[in-house]
Amino acid sequence: MSENGYVNPTALVSTEWLAEHLNDPDVKILDASHHLPTTGRNARAEYEEQHIPGAIFFDIDAISDPDSDLPHMLPSAEQFAEQVGALGIGEDDKVVVYDTSGPTGAARVWWTFRVFGHGYVAVLDGGLRKWLAEGRPVTGAVPDLPPQELEAEKQEEMVCDRQDMLQNIEWPKAQVVDARSFGRFFAKEPEPRPGMRSGHIPGSLNVPFPSLLDEHGAFKSAEELRRTFQAAGIDLQKPVITTCGSGVTACTLALGLYLIGKTDVAVYDGSWSEWGSRQDTPVETS
Repeated sequence: MSENGYVNPTALVSTEWLAEHLNDPDVKILDASHHLPTTGRNARAEYEEQHIPGAIFFDIDAISDPDSDLPHMLPSAEQFAEQVGALGIGEDDKVVVYDTSGPTGAARVWWTFRVFGHGYVAVLDGGLRKWLAEGRPVTGAVPDLPPQELEAEKQEEMVCDRQDMLQNIEWPKAQVVDARSFGRFFAKEPEPRPGMRSGHIPGSLNVPFPSLLDEHGAFKSAEELRRTFQAAGIDLQKPVITTCGSGVTACTLALGLYLIGKTDVAVYDGSWSEWGSRQDTPVETS
């Protein structure tokens, strides 16, 4: 048990830990920053300007299913192994993922690695924001690592698709928890992607992902996380499916649940980008 009371504390590493292990040959650092289209920010350009020394840019849009018209859907196991191995990440590497603006993209990549059977992966708690606030080093130098052999096998139970979600409405087996803002969940705010209906999947609960984080963008204690989930009506003894706008911040909820020991959690990969763009999926607004 960690000082924050986490059941699975190895899913996070501190900035202090990373600073001490920055030059370990088996530690591979990934900048997984990702921004909504409405922000006008370019994550790769920001990475090229400054990143943690040794960090590789992980593009969740490039390492995704090329045949899907939905944003950054999971690739096949073969594609993941080929592209991630080409980045220089091998079987036994300890992967540390961070984000510039919170744990969102980092949590998505943490989840993706676990989906494909790579267990040595953790999120930098507080991300680049905390790293910079502590005056730690950054660089614009882009590393060129030799490619590595990587095997991947998809853990199907960690992923849900639209048919799974429709079936769960008809025969509820899991609680659906949405990471979007209250305004988007209750159709009070517009969706950031054009052509989307507003509202939420019928019967789902709402835990906006920032409610899991402190003022510095680090995860709250286990006790606070449990309280947040339970206050939203979630029974921590029952399975959960997390969802969001496009399958990114849903992984922040999955990580928060994992920290408190909950492992029967799947992510709806298509999320609202799929559900809200169709006319044959039921939607609630109240």
